Amino acid sequence: MRDHGQVRAKKHLGQHFLKDEHIAQRIANVVPYEGITKVLEIGPGMGVMTKYLLQIPDLETWVIEIDSESVSYLQANYNTLSARILETDFLKWNPKQVFEDTPFALVGNFPYNISSQIVFRVLDMRDQIPVFGGMFQKEVAERLCAPPGSKTYGILSVLCQAYYDLSYDFTVPPSVFNPPPKVDSGVMHMVRKAEDPAIPFKQLKTYVKAAFGQRRKTLRNALKTLNLPQGFEHPYLSQRAEQLGHEQFVELIIAIEDGRA
Repeated sequence: MRDHGQVRAKKHLGQHFLKDEHIAQRIANVVPYEGITKVLEIGPGMGVMTKYLLQIPDLETWVIEIDSESVSYLQANYNTLSARILETDFLKWNPKQVFEDTPFALVGNFPYNISSQIVFRVLDMRDQIPVFGGMFQKEVAERLCAPPGSKTYGILSVLCQAYYDLSYDFTVPPSVFNPPPKVDSGVMHMVRKAEDPAIPFKQLKTYVKAAFGQRRKTLRNALKTLNLPQGFEHPYLSQRAEQLGHEQFVELIIAIEDGRA
């Protein structure tokens, strides 16, 4: 592999380059790839994790990178990858252009400043992304995996847990990055469930966002913005959003929608 210098970490892109090979390999292998033929890595930087993805048998590795300096580095140093480098913004990218309807795994050391937006995009593409995983700011990884009743449990916890089984894998200290971030990182992954909730995703998202929009209030008050049916009563209305698991949310929403009929 020819070395073409180092890529400078850019603050506006939230770049912190991982420099620990062992951790890079662990993250690359955190997602279960059985039966999956393609993987897309978000923000490969200088390819510290990419090289381990390229070693996984029967898996075609693609990368998506917005930083042109990183793209040039990858093209120069990873000859086998050069035709599968997408120089674009993942948040605006349409998977059909590259993968058509083929399912793909999605992994990455995600930029902290857009990690929640990445997860919302994954939920939008959930039928094409059976597995997703990688490194986040530790509190974001913990929030995604948090159970009902915990202080960190929120909108993304409910939505992800409704469609995926989540696992928090391990914690990564700041010292293994250049430049080191000010916080710990956390690696987690999620695997698509066999069955979807009994309501449309858009409806679940609308209710969950409203419920957590005023998380200190009971659901009776927090959901007022959605104009509950006149006289509607349900035991869950006296609870707060963080007390309900995704199954309870679905149960409540079905009851509310039946009350509208």
